[in-house]
Amino acid sequence: MLRTFSRINAPRLARSFQTSARRMETPTGALPQKKPVGAFRGGLTGFLLGSVTAGVGMYYYVMDEYKMANTLLTEDIYSLQSAVQRIERYVRVLEDKVEKKKRGAAVDELQPPS
Repeated sequence: MLRTFSRINAPRLARSFQTSARRMETPTGALPQKKPVGAFRGGLTGFLLGSVTAGVGMYYYVMDEYKMANTLLTEDIYSLQSAVQRIERYVRVLEDKVEKKKRGAAVDELQPPS
């Protein structure tokens, strides 16, 4: 209770908000005005950079796949060509054998039986 009494009777110090004139002034050209970079310009640059990088990577990937597929196709063509040549040789040999048998049968028919 004593405390409350002393507070009531004590003189109050009024505080006021005070600032110096210097702080209240607005700065006149102390800091240069910055142009806003903005999300649009930065985003557009990032998008274009990412797109170009992805495009270049995709180009090299597709070209590598194309070369590999072209090599495999060329190898298949050469193996098919060699298989066709072997079959042609085999057919020629068979045709020669058939021709020889026909000639042998025709010669046997021409000779009189003895």
